[in-house]
Amino acid sequence: MFPWARFFLYVLVTAGTPGPNTLSSMSNGSRLGFRRTLPYTFGIWAGFSIVSVACTALCSTLEALIPAIRKPMLVLGAGYILYLAWKTWRAGAVGDTTAARSSFRDGFFLQFVNPKIYVYCIVSMQSYVLPLYQGRPVTLLLFALLLAFLGFCLNLCWAAFGSLLRVLFSRYAAIVNKVMALLMVWCAVRLFL
Repeated sequence: MFPWARFFLYVLVTAGTPGPNTLSSMSNGSRLGFRRTLPYTFGIWAGFSIVSVACTALCSTLEALIPAIRKPMLVLGAGYILYLAWKTWRAGAVGDTTAARSSFRDGFFLQFVNPKIYVYCIVSMQSYVLPLYQGRPVTLLLFALLLAFLGFCLNLCWAAFGSLLRVLFSRYAAIVNKVMALLMVWCAVRLFL
């Protein structure tokens, strides 16, 4: 029997805790509002779905390749996270859409250099799904899409949180942007620790 409780607890802790997706979703939600952050979160979902399906399809192959691709992925991921941190640091006041945009493309491409979701997908598959459903491609595909959908839902929560605190954040926009940027820098640095 599938361990749903442990699986969902793992998903909540891994996909719901601060990382590049959640912090940037909250930052965009606070600057642009929930509705204007939706293209970004849909981009996250689309890219996340592709990465999740790829990790599922290549899980046994990736296990052998991970040592070889780990360092380049960490460098690319850290670089992109630092780029997003720089955009957040330089962002204008809350609601100022000229300083930074929340596009589908930005959310989409973040997924391909976000090491956190690779770990999330691979560990989910290796620990929970593959031991019970190895050789069942439709079931594996459904689990991969479930992982991406749950990650999307948690990113929507972070975007809503940022949007709800928009008034508070607008009073302290410079401080909030600096703190969010520093948290993203912390995420990038943590990749190497």
